[in-house]
Amino acid sequence: MSWRIPRLPLLAGLDGYETSALRSDVSAGLAIAAVGLPSAIAYPAIAGLPPETGLYASITPLVAYALFGPSHKLIVGPDAATMTVLAAVLAAIFATPGVSTDRVTVAALLALAVGALCLAARAVRLGVLATFLSRPILTGFFAGISLSILIGQIERFTGVDIEADGLVAPVLELLREAVSIHWPSLVLAVGCFALLQVARAFNSPVPGPVIVVVLSVLLSFLFDFEARGIAIVGNIPEGLPSLMVPRMGDFPFDTLLVGAAAIFLVSFGSGVIAARSFGALGGYQVDPNRELSGFGAANIAAGLFGTFPVTASDSRTAVNFSVGGRSQIASLVAAATLMAVLLFLGGILRILPIPALGAILAATALSLIDLAALKHIWRVSRMEFIFALIAMWGPIGLGVLNGVIIAIAATLVYILRKGMYPRDALLGRIPGRDGFYKLHREAAARPVPGFGACMIQGSLLFFNTDYVRDRLLSVAGALPPGTVWLVIDASAIPQIDSTATAMVEEVQEELRKRGIGLGLAELHTEARAMLDRAGVINKIGSAMVFESIEDALTAFATRSDRAAE
Repeated sequence: MSWRIPRLPLLAGLDGYETSALRSDVSAGLAIAAVGLPSAIAYPAIAGLPPETGLYASITPLVAYALFGPSHKLIVGPDAATMTVLAAVLAAIFATPGVSTDRVTVAALLALAVGALCLAARAVRLGVLATFLSRPILTGFFAGISLSILIGQIERFTGVDIEADGLVAPVLELLREAVSIHWPSLVLAVGCFALLQVARAFNSPVPGPVIVVVLSVLLSFLFDFEARGIAIVGNIPEGLPSLMVPRMGDFPFDTLLVGAAAIFLVSFGSGVIAARSFGALGGYQVDPNRELSGFGAANIAAGLFGTFPVTASDSRTAVNFSVGGRSQIASLVAAATLMAVLLFLGGILRILPIPALGAILAATALSLIDLAALKHIWRVSRMEFIFALIAMWGPIGLGVLNGVIIAIAATLVYILRKGMYPRDALLGRIPGRDGFYKLHREAAARPVPGFGACMIQGSLLFFNTDYVRDRLLSVAGALPPGTVWLVIDASAIPQIDSTATAMVEEVQEELRKRGIGLGLAELHTEARAMLDRAGVINKIGSAMVFESIEDALTAFATRSDRAAE
């Protein structure tokens, strides 16, 4: 039995739902809630938020994505990388004197701002932003964030109040304050961390964080950890999140907007990578523009119910896949389960020890360091590996928020470097064969006497025009004596800007002085229109603009025949 839901933005994740899948979805929803509960309580600590906000972020955004998200299987929720950027934004906002608004309200405003950015990007089809941060840069950035998270757990592991920032300074401060270490907390944290690693190594059917939460709560109850000086979560408000519109307070609004943009870029980039990874696993395509609708709805719901920005959760989505979830019904079941936890288990969760949460966060941070990916990047491209290291250094050396700026700057430099030096190649003919071939690749290819042909591979834009001009003049200077034409095969030049049009005119004038005519072949429509508007086509002469390099050679042969007559 099945029913058909219209293909609208609403309920796309339930389109074509079959009721026979209900049992699988209920099982998946329960598993998602079980796996998500530990991180829901632990992650808010990264940003200095109360644990209940993590539970709220695991309820209302799931419902919103189920209603507006396109994917049948993607699960949204708190994310370690997003939380770390959020923590940096909150730190920047509350570093301003006179801020009176509380952290939860600012986090909710940031969630609303991120949701609005998602919907604005969806309206203008900017899903391409998901690929703005390349995989090497994201890999390095997440590794840097993971080290920041690890350092942030020193206080939860040891009970020592650490004030230093960075990577080395907190460790040195811990060594100076070694006499203040609360050893029972450290033993508990290390034990929980070891248990997590063992569960992961042996592929435990019960997720490690679930084991740690259950066991640490039981031990806390039996041995009264609070009385022994081990920090606990404390009271968690019993009841469901309520609808609220966060009020604008006295804080730097521009910092909030810049911070929201940073959170949006990182969370959307990592979220779509997760979506595409699971899409490949499930055999379906992911449309980043449609995902913007789901992420936007999820973040707006988060903001309206007093919590923080969210994105796709790879751990929860992985559980959904492994248990056999078929639709967003699994999200709704998970949300309902966590509602029940809020209503009935808040008293139990209050005795959850903080060192256990620190162990969960430390294990999560380690999972963000993808050594295999870094090794692959090193093997494939040393330059991309350098950019990955730059992105890694940003969060560690300059802070997470500045690290986002470093990652963006590294991306821009990487893009510019790729486009600054377009490849070029001289072309020639192979006797007895049609077409033109690159002389440096085909040993049998020979240049056509009197006819120079050169291919440029890449757009001609303001930042590479000097290089391309110098290359063209160098090519012209190396042509055999008696060459009277140099024709550029422009089939691999998708774009030309106004600076490049001036450069082409300059090259044409210099070649004319050398007695060489400049021709253009296979111009793209937009590139030709740009050259035409700039008057370059008229300067070169329409007779020297050809549909193909073969047409150019035919015209040259005809001209040579007439000259011979």
